[in-house]
Amino acid sequence: MLYKKLTNILIDINSVLVPKVCFGCNAHLIRGEEYLCTTCRNNLPLTEYSFNEENPVDRIFYGRINIEKASSFLFFTEKGIVQQLIHNLKYRNQEQIGNFLGDWYGFLLRDSNELKGAIDIVIPVPLHPKRMKKRGYNQVSSFAKRLAYHLDTKYRDDLLVKTLNTKTQTKKSRMGRWQNKKSLFALTDIESLKSKNVLLVDDVITTGGTMEICAKTLSQAEGVNIYIASMAVVPKLWN
Repeated sequence: MLYKKLTNILIDINSVLVPKVCFGCNAHLIRGEEYLCTTCRNNLPLTEYSFNEENPVDRIFYGRINIEKASSFLFFTEKGIVQQLIHNLKYRNQEQIGNFLGDWYGFLLRDSNELKGAIDIVIPVPLHPKRMKKRGYNQVSSFAKRLAYHLDTKYRDDLLVKTLNTKTQTKKSRMGRWQNKKSLFALTDIESLKSKNVLLVDDVITTGGTMEICAKTLSQAEGVNIYIASMAVVPKLWN
């Protein structure tokens, strides 16, 4: 009891000296809050899409790639809370945000029995080694690892690799992205993927171009079944 009280006192002192702020609104966090204040956490735009039912993320890939199912955890909007979270995750060395989102989404999937026993391997969309060296980590990895943990399955980041380093594709058309990405990814061990159910994971789905090329690369393995998940999806694509 005394130890717990002393620990809480030290936490309170540390929060005064080096205050933690909300990644959504920059308000100071109080005891019990992590990464987001209570208000921002309650306002996170969860999609509530299910792997058990058809949803708009599925429809992004219709006629483009053969997948089993797709879903996303959050809606991504410009200047929104989700954008702030992912910006901090990618560019401000806040890799723990991936753990936070992965645990939340993973718990929801496990609690609802979605994907129970369906996934053999969780694979993150890879970064090129040069980009990895510069950033120090793949922003998708921690999220994907926590999903693998909650789904009680394997995590592998060595089977799908990025072979070319490219600049951002956000302003290119879908066809331009396709032409730029069709040789970007490769498999290192096709045998390990044969007849496996793979969950391919990314941070944000915009046009779906990156996932499309990754999925086509994974499809080189005979009998592979592909599921898709992401931290967030841009909703304007189907509005």
